[in-house]
Amino acid sequence: MAKEISGLIKLQIRGGAANPSPPVGPALGAKGVNIMEFCKQFNGRTQDKAGKVLPVVITVFSDKSFEFVIKTPPAAVQIKEAIKLKSGSAESNRIKVGNITWDQIKIIAEDKMQDLNAFTVSSAMEMVAGTARSMGVNVKGKKPVS
Repeated sequence: MAKEISGLIKLQIRGGAANPSPPVGPALGAKGVNIMEFCKQFNGRTQDKAGKVLPVVITVFSDKSFEFVIKTPPAAVQIKEAIKLKSGSAESNRIKVGNITWDQIKIIAEDKMQDLNAFTVSSAMEMVAGTARSMGVNVKGKKPVS
């Protein structure tokens, strides 16, 4: 018989760096989850992605057990890494902070494909390009036809 779900928790945690301090501890403690057990499992599964921000969705069951799904890093984080930015623009419509190519966008879109609401790489590329524009990053070149 399936376990009854008592709640979902969505967090963004650096890979290999989950610890009981906020925001992880209070969010899990409120649902009655064993915080140290979650931290141990999360850090074990994200050793290879140390330092990267990773969204995680934790499903908490009524018997206080849990399971979690680790997603790919947010598109904004990947864009900042790709063009070596510290942060996006405060006024993205006026102040531009960098440039990104369609080739770089395609790499990010292919990586994010499983988490995006898109059926084709082309539409995923449009989503990533939109994120870049909203960060104040210019998209250079002509979009490849696919």
